[in-house]
Order: sequence, then structure tokens, then C-alpha cells
Amino acid sequence: MDLIRNYFPNLSEEQYRQFAALESLYSEWNAQINVISRKDTEHFYEHHVLHSLAIAKLCRFNPGAEVLDIGTGGGFPGIPLAILFPEAQFHLVDSIGKKIKVVEEVVQALGLKNVSAEQKRAEKLNRSFDFIVSRAVTQMPRFMAWTRNRIRKGKEAGSMANGILYLKGGDLREELADFPKAKVYPISKYFEEEFFETKKIVYLKF
Repeated sequence: MDLIRNYFPNLSEEQYRQFAALESLYSEWNAQINVISRKDTEHFYEHHVLHSLAIAKLCRFNPGAEVLDIGTGGGFPGIPLAILFPEAQFHLVDSIGKKIKVVEEVVQALGLKNVSAEQKRAEKLNRSFDFIVSRAVTQMPRFMAWTRNRIRKGKEAGSMANGILYLKGGDLREELADFPKAKVYPISKYFEEEFFETKKIVYLKF
């Protein structure tokens, strides 16, 4: 929690309460359903919560913005972002039902009113959103195929133009070769921890 307070010092006490509750909630659920790598549990806030919140350092979601989290797993990056932006709306999808069950239970325990969750493959969705977020669920060409025609155009829904904000790591040159308009932002620009040295946000605007 010290990491959250350090990098996001101006949140409400309710938001800090919600962030503080995350670790015990996920610890409890992870004992039943493996939604987080076991080796990562001792670095929960750094590797999962803060990593998710890197998106917020790059882009602020306006009230009323609609954000889709594809392949959310146990709720990352969607749930931390939903805590941070309580007036934006988040829809979290994953093809695995037991992971969506965890998302729904965590959302209910936190009292989040701006999150919906659904067991569905991204390409089966039939509505559009202002932003799509995700955390390294697949290679960029496949991800772009999943998200085709899912971005709503024209509405000013954030501090950046509507688009995709994708958390990825490593050397992305080959993966992004077919996306010359993609911009890559190193997360180490925002967070000083060693874990983030190779982590990046890929942004494609629409």
C-alpha cells in the first residue's frame, strides 16, 4: 500500500480503503482459484496493482468514459483502474468463467458501482467503447483482430484520443512492425522499481 500512496498521494480515503482491501481479497480467492501467479503474491501491489495503474499515469479517463478490459483474468488492469476512476465505466471480459467469478466477488466486496463483468471472448462482443485496456494477453496482431471496430470514435473520453492502452514487456519492435502509428511509453518513466524496467504501455489511437 505504501507504493500506492507514494505514486498516487491525492486519493480519497475510500479509494485507499479499497486498494488496501485488494491484497486480502485476492489472497483468499487465489487459495481457491489460481488467478495470480503464486510467486507474485508477495509482490502483489507492485506487480499487479501498480502495474495496472501505469495506464493512469499516461491517460486520465473522463467521467462517463466507457473502458473495456480484454482478458482481464482476475481483474487486472480493470479493477485498480476502476477504483482510481470511479466516474468512468469499466466492462471486464474473460473467456474463463471462474476468473470472472473472482472479478464479480471482488467488485462486490469493494462496493464498486462502475464495473460490470462478463464471460465472453472479445471478438464476440457487439458494442463499442472509448478505450480498450489489457495486460499482455496475446501478440499485438491477434489482439488488434479481436478489437476491430470496438473503439468508439469522436467522443472526448480521456486526456488522450480514444484508443487502445496495452501493457506489454520486452522488445516489441517485431510485434509492432505492422502498426507504425503505435506509440510505446516505458513504464520506468513513471515508476522507479526495477520490475518496471522492461515494462511498457503500447498506445494506438483511433
